[in-house]
Amino acid sequence: MEDNQVLDRFEEMRELVNANLESIIEEQSSVFGEVAMVSGQIVLAGGKRIRPILAMLAYQLAGGDDLEEIIPLALSSEFIHSASLIHDDINDDSATRRGQEAIHVKVGQAKAIIAGDWLFSQGFGLGARYDEEVVEVVAHYCSILASAEFSQIDHVLDLSTSPEDYLEIVRGKTAGPFAAGCKGAALVANASAEKCEYLFEFGMELGIAFQLVDDLLDIRGDERMGKPRGSDIYEGKMTLPIIHALTILHGPQRVRFSEIIRNFEDSLFDELISLLNFGGSLNYSEILIRNHLERAISYLDHFEDCETKQLLKHVVNMVEKRHS
Repeated sequence: MEDNQVLDRFEEMRELVNANLESIIEEQSSVFGEVAMVSGQIVLAGGKRIRPILAMLAYQLAGGDDLEEIIPLALSSEFIHSASLIHDDINDDSATRRGQEAIHVKVGQAKAIIAGDWLFSQGFGLGARYDEEVVEVVAHYCSILASAEFSQIDHVLDLSTSPEDYLEIVRGKTAGPFAAGCKGAALVANASAEKCEYLFEFGMELGIAFQLVDDLLDIRGDERMGKPRGSDIYEGKMTLPIIHALTILHGPQRVRFSEIIRNFEDSLFDELISLLNFGGSLNYSEILIRNHLERAISYLDHFEDCETKQLLKHVVNMVEKRHS
């Protein structure tokens, strides 16, 4: 496939996901009223749709030949992800999401919590249409997602947070759902246990890289994030560049860096970046991003060359280019 054909095919899949999401929200709004309309705002506010598209592509790479069969599972991932975003924004007291007012700002915290719950129920309703083995994969990683959220809260402004602590949170919160979606899709396609595992590991490596990129974009600032620069730092989240700098810096520099993290404000950005660069922390994150993306590609190499494999490699390239 030529590059423009890959882009066209990817956009077709994104439009298919959007059309299905719009149809569901419209239908459910006529039944459930305000809660569906409010919840639907976060679902329909945009986004890359990388999770449902990954599920669709993993299904096809694993041998599935009826795209309609995987659509409910693909959409399920987007509903569950949107639910987690609403609850995240409440926990973090974030005012914006995807460039718009966060739901709890628009309708209040109480209704926002219920909106997130409603989206979870929709996601599980779609995912429950499959065999028990598929449902167990999705349910297991939703539970791990919640556990990772708990752990992340425990580590807010915890300057002793280790890279291992960080990775455990990322595996649960971001990478786990990627991996579960890919494996669940392979199970729906009746793929072998070996292929299911390859796609699971592909999703895990891609998801870790995806979160590492988000960490860098938060520090460097990027309008595609849909939230103010430095949101993670203001919220006290211990992302990898921060953890690395706290490990590498010593003496007065570490003391000053700790003070910046604990009392962060916009006027400290230049000093923060200077210390991160001195410790090589941003470069360290970039190296890890490349390593995880290379590992993701290595799992795709177990499959024969085809259009779907090219599309999945395009997703890998998309993640890499977000921080370049």
